[in-house]
Amino acid sequence: MVDELPNQTKAGRGAIGNPAGRFELSGARRVDDGWEQPKIPDDPLAEEEPDEEKIPTVLHINTTRTVINDIDSPDLMQMRSINPYRGCEHGCIYCFARPSHSYLGFSSGLDFETQILYKPDAPEVLRRELAARNYEVKTITLGSNTDCYQPSERQLKLTRRIIEALHECNHPLAIITKSALVTRDIDLLAPMATKNLAHVSISLTTLDPELARVMEPRAAAPWKRLATMRALSEAGIPVTVMTAPLIPGLTDMEMEKLLEAAYAHGARHAHYTVVRLPYDLKDLFREWLETHRPDRAKHVLSLIRETRGGKLYDAEYGQRRRGTGVYADLIARRFALARKRIGFSTDYDDDNTSLFRPPERHGQLGFTFD
Repeated sequence: MVDELPNQTKAGRGAIGNPAGRFELSGARRVDDGWEQPKIPDDPLAEEEPDEEKIPTVLHINTTRTVINDIDSPDLMQMRSINPYRGCEHGCIYCFARPSHSYLGFSSGLDFETQILYKPDAPEVLRRELAARNYEVKTITLGSNTDCYQPSERQLKLTRRIIEALHECNHPLAIITKSALVTRDIDLLAPMATKNLAHVSISLTTLDPELARVMEPRAAAPWKRLATMRALSEAGIPVTVMTAPLIPGLTDMEMEKLLEAAYAHGARHAHYTVVRLPYDLKDLFREWLETHRPDRAKHVLSLIRETRGGKLYDAEYGQRRRGTGVYADLIARRFALARKRIGFSTDYDDDNTSLFRPPERHGQLGFTFD
């Protein structure tokens, strides 16, 4: 009987393995057939360096007829979103969006962070949708599924072009990101914010740079996210800190410090979620814990089960974001007390929809309708 080869960490990547998607009809497993020979170092006296395999990012064009998604969820109420990217190069091991890559024929593991789909015509499609005669204006959220400011955005500028379209017609906008790249677009967001048309939420999960490096390998370092909050706040853009996700036994003990640091850097609203592990994300996260935090793995998984009715995930609406039970209640009470003590606001201004002016409708040389 030949043992399966163990998965190994990959440089700059979060997931350890790349299991077949849950909709695939066949799979494969790696075995040692005896042909692999050990490497002989050039200098026998030199220190052995870790053999970390670097995996390149591959971009795929994702054409689409519509880009605005209407989400009617009991957890989120009515929400409208745009996701210019599918998959996310940040590689956060806890990302609840990982299983969505299976719908595209990819793995939730390494594929999710290396096989990135992007929508090159998203800004043009958006303008057509905004110009439709029956369009009803509601706040559009960028980054609700995967980060709209992931590394490829630096070159592709899809998010910036989408913001330009919304800016031109005074359309309200919300952004969720953990990237410092959002500061590139302050020139668009600041004037929108003066009209109550834009606000930004920054995810902050830990202040420990070493933990962040292996948990969120290509996302901005914690200090950069705090600097981003300050830059946005100083530009007059409302900032919300998302201590999300809080991972019981791994990051939840930092919650108060995360909130204090965020407030000191200009955030004035705060939210949190407890880690969600749907579908095959449970196995990916367990493998990551056993590799990077083996001393805490059993304890962390036990506490997660305590917040999920004895399971690693409970998909029931109203519970999946915060969890249930004694430990989840303790987190909720801690968060409420810290938010009040630090001074975060619980009042929100309604987004301004009165200024919206649809893009100009054109004939055969421009947009086509009906």
